[in-house]
Amino acid sequence: MMAIKSGYVYLKGVSFHAFHGVLPQESLVGADYVLDLRVGYPIEQAMESDNVEATLNYAVLYELAQQEMQKPSRLLEHVAGRIVKAIQERFPEVTSIDINLMKKNPPMGADCDGAGIEIHI
Repeated sequence: MMAIKSGYVYLKGVSFHAFHGVLPQESLVGADYVLDLRVGYPIEQAMESDNVEATLNYAVLYELAQQEMQKPSRLLEHVAGRIVKAIQERFPEVTSIDINLMKKNPPMGADCDGAGIEIHI
């Protein structure tokens, strides 16, 4: 088998309605968010075995992200940091995490698709 440089599991464009933000209205009505998540892990065993136990289960990644998105925070950095920590605790074999968390329609008077943060670990 060829040498694998890296392997990833990802979630793209996951939508959430959550209550993050600094302004009082954000904690009352909430906002819509979009999450992109890419997690690196040793993929070779899953490629060879075809065994779900050998993979990084993307349904579990979603559940971890969903749990953290449900906890109100002032800063998206804080939410993203909790998501990263939850993934690292559940899957210690993870080699990298790329997370992009965007608030759609942020309350800043700009005409844009969204504003957010991006972290690479």
